[in-house]
Amino acid sequence: MNIPGFGNLNIGNMMEQMKKLQDDVARAQDELARKTVTAESGAGMVSVVMNGALDLVSINIDPTILKPEDAQMVQDLVVAAVNKAMENARALNEQELKKVSGLLPNIPGLDFLK
Repeated sequence: MNIPGFGNLNIGNMMEQMKKLQDDVARAQDELARKTVTAESGAGMVSVVMNGALDLVSINIDPTILKPEDAQMVQDLVVAAVNKAMENARALNEQELKKVSGLLPNIPGLDFLK
């Protein structure tokens, strides 16, 4: 098929490539769900593990900071660690999906990293 400005296009080949890309993205997302990132706050008093699918896997709190008078500090440390883990997981996600979609031309509306 000859489309002005695009030259000779093979729609069947293009569809096969898109199907392969979809499969590659799905595979990368499955792999991301198995990878984890860890983040800490309060010099390691709170640590959080999150997977590449942005699911919170675990939270570890040093028992020495679990005093009623320190509740607000502990809550703040948990929030900080979760936010850092989320940032790390997003970076992992972007890095892995770029491997799959990095060879694609920049086509508006086809952003696989969102």
